[in-house]
Parts: sequence; structure tokens; C-alpha cells
Amino acid sequence: MSLDERIARADERGLAASGLACLDRCLPLLDGDEELLRPLWGSLAAGSDWAGPLEEARSALGAGDGEHEEAARLVRQMLDTVPAERTAEAVRPWAESCSAASLRVHRLLDPAAEGEPDDAGAPSPLVAAELRRQLTVLELLEGHGKHGLRRALDVSGEGRRVLRAVVSRRARGVPETGA
Repeated sequence: MSLDERIARADERGLAASGLACLDRCLPLLDGDEELLRPLWGSLAAGSDWAGPLEEARSALGAGDGEHEEAARLVRQMLDTVPAERTAEAVRPWAESCSAASLRVHRLLDPAAEGEPDDAGAPSPLVAAELRRQLTVLELLEGHGKHGLRRALDVSGEGRRVLRAVVSRRARGVPETGA
């Protein structure tokens, strides 16, 4: 099943987790503490309102990494457009846009993709890994509901560490070896 099909089938919790996981994985571009989004994950698990933790996250994060301006702008936009109301109708367009933005961020940062048009054949290694993570998060929530959130958070953390390493290597001028 494709990513678009998985998103189309996802319920409110799956959509919210999908968008939140994309944002979480891209957090290194906003110099965000990896625990910053934890209260949002907690509210998702509890089924409680996430407006308070959302405002805290928005105010805690700046504009981001000047070296990767376009990628940081996309991540900030993901955060700024999180819907306050967590209904399937409100969250679906956000989850879809987060998916696309996250894939674009990974493409912008993948040295294997440099100089290639966005619609070139097979995805670059970093983009392919992000696509797998997005599918995994949606599969976990579809198959395990609320109980899949813990594993989705783990998958997100793994992706965040990969992206943090990519950003760090690029800052030091070290060539990439893959995702």
C-alpha cells in the first residue's frame, strides 16, 4: 500500500501521529530539544487536548538553522500549521502536508540527491529511509492503535538521530554514507 493510501485510510490518531512524527524527525533543523514534542505525544496517547503543549512547542522553537534555510522553513511551517483541534478532518490535510514537507526536507539534505530534479526516478537514500519511516508509523497505528504510539515514537527518534547526524556532518563538511 502506498503512503498516500495509508494516509487516506488513517484515523484521527494515526493522522496526528503521522504528522507529529514527521515534525519530530525534522526537529534538528530548528535546534529543538528531542524532548520538546514529548508532551504532544503524551496528549495523543491520553486522548487529551494538545493545544497547551502545542503553544509551548511553538514558542520554544526559533526559525531554525540558517545554513539550511529552506529546510528549516519547511519544518517551522509544519509546526506553525498544526491544527489546534485534533479531528480527522482538521488533521488529515496537515498530516499530508507534513509528509510532503518531511520528504522534501530529507531530499534537500541528502547529498546523493544534489543536482537532481525533485521528480527524478528512485528516491535518494535519505528520502527512501524517511519514506519507510512514514509508512512504518502509519502501519503501527493502523495495526495497534494507541499501543502503536510507543513504537511510532521510537521510529521517530531513530529518524531524528539520523537527520541530526546528517546536519552535523554537513556542517563539518564530512561526506555522507547513507541513511
